[in-house]
Amino acid sequence: MFTAFLKHLFPRLVLSRNLKITYTFCLGGMAFTVFLLLIVTGCLLLFYYTPSPDNAYKSILFIEETVFGGKLIRNIHRMGSHFLLILIFLHILRVLLTGSFKFRKYNWIVGMFLLILVLFEGYTGYLLPMDQLAYWATQTGMELFKIFPLGGFIVEKILIPDGVGGPLTLSRFYAFHVFVVPLTLMILCVIHFYKIRKDKGVLPYL
Repeated sequence: MFTAFLKHLFPRLVLSRNLKITYTFCLGGMAFTVFLLLIVTGCLLLFYYTPSPDNAYKSILFIEETVFGGKLIRNIHRMGSHFLLILIFLHILRVLLTGSFKFRKYNWIVGMFLLILVLFEGYTGYLLPMDQLAYWATQTGMELFKIFPLGGFIVEKILIPDGVGGPLTLSRFYAFHVFVVPLTLMILCVIHFYKIRKDKGVLPYL
């Protein structure tokens, strides 16, 4: 599966007609490229970020004001997350409008899980700066989770065991944001590309 994933990213043969702009607009490929960019910039931010309630905001200020290129890297990371959501929404809209989801139902389900995980990844990253905006945005999100009868209660117990802004809560958001969710996203991306290659619908010459 991983070999198929690499061959999809680096095909040995590309037909000339596939280099033209088509109705797919390569939205999935652009979304994956932005995802890789977020991994790179996120890894750079990890060198200076401190996941503790007392020092998280100070480390953000240190990154922006002291680290060379720190503000640029953080802005690329933040704007990249916005672009990733936009590209995935456009990709899903394209799949809906063209009706291609009818022929690739398995990949459609994987894609929906990818969308949910990207939304969750953005949400977990929102708390990390530990400023007023982060606190209230996370608090609002938790209130929305409470709409669900049982799921909201479970998620709240897992995500915010000591309340929004608590040390354990921040540690869990940090763990989800930098490891659990990105790793799951990468695994699902591998499966997604593997199914595209196996189905050979878009790229029949593979």
